[in-house]
Amino acid sequence: MSTHRTTRRTFVTTSAAAGAATLLPMPHVHAQGTLKKVTLLLDWVFQGPNSGFLVAQEKGFYKESGLDVEIGPGKGSGSTSQLIANKTSQFGFADGFVIGLGISKGMAIRNVGSIYRGNPTAVIVLDESAIKSVKDLEGNSIAIAPGGTQFQQWPAFLRGAKLDPAKITVVNIDPAGMNPALISGRVQAIASYVQGSVPSVEQRGGKKTRHFPYADYGVTAVSNGIIVHNDLIKSDPELIKAFVAPSLRGFLYARQNPAEAVEIVRKYSSTVDPTITRRELELSWATWVTPNTKGKPLGWNSEADWAETIAVLRQYGGVSQPLTVDQLMTNAFVPEGASYVPPQTL
Repeated sequence: MSTHRTTRRTFVTTSAAAGAATLLPMPHVHAQGTLKKVTLLLDWVFQGPNSGFLVAQEKGFYKESGLDVEIGPGKGSGSTSQLIANKTSQFGFADGFVIGLGISKGMAIRNVGSIYRGNPTAVIVLDESAIKSVKDLEGNSIAIAPGGTQFQQWPAFLRGAKLDPAKITVVNIDPAGMNPALISGRVQAIASYVQGSVPSVEQRGGKKTRHFPYADYGVTAVSNGIIVHNDLIKSDPELIKAFVAPSLRGFLYARQNPAEAVEIVRKYSSTVDPTITRRELELSWATWVTPNTKGKPLGWNSEADWAETIAVLRQYGGVSQPLTVDQLMTNAFVPEGASYVPPQTL
């Protein structure tokens, strides 16, 4: 796992697209010259898909909004959600299905801006594998990182795919060991985000892959977004506004300037492969827009998508008590305007 770097850098770009992103309106909630120190805990290690936060840091977007943000890697959405619930960090980046499970168990957290509004989770196998269909998973082993989204959604996938869990060996492996385990043949499959694993397996391992999206087997779920403790919503809503807007700006800038975004990720984790990081970034864009979020600003949550997430939680996730959309998300902190609307196609 890479070590977080807190050095602040400013980059200059001459691209017209970058200039447009720089002009996005930003809230200023603190007096000039004073910065509010806050922490952000990611869902995972520093990667292309979560690079928007790193871009917002390195381009000075958070500073312009009056914030001094310390960004740390995570160990899965489940872990990040728990730490936000414990108020270890003010801001987190975690999967919607996972926070729904957490809220159903009493966690006082909420999504205040979605980035991956579609479900990127899938079972990934090597193309050379004998696993040609999900039914072929029975009798084989699969690696899943404990505490992560894929682990939380696994029971839902099993039921949707009509698989016998007793016939599949689940191996708990740290996120960093997932892809090597598949490449080496230690396991026959992994459950992971497509953008998080496919580029690494294909580039580092020189192996072609195929995958079975969880969404194809009934696991419709809003994925990663910015989460906070409900107490922060009550005590400092202006702080949340000041954080959400530059974060979204960072993701939009990264999409307009992917090569620069890759270089920024490398400053936080010098061992990343630029080709892999670029591909991770590109694959993540497929999750930004759903049919119910078309034309809406990045970060905007669809009540219909969250209602479907709740339905999956109740049907497959073991959630029996009532859950409402308002418990899971709010759009109160998502900035409006066409400048925040992402490209609608890849």
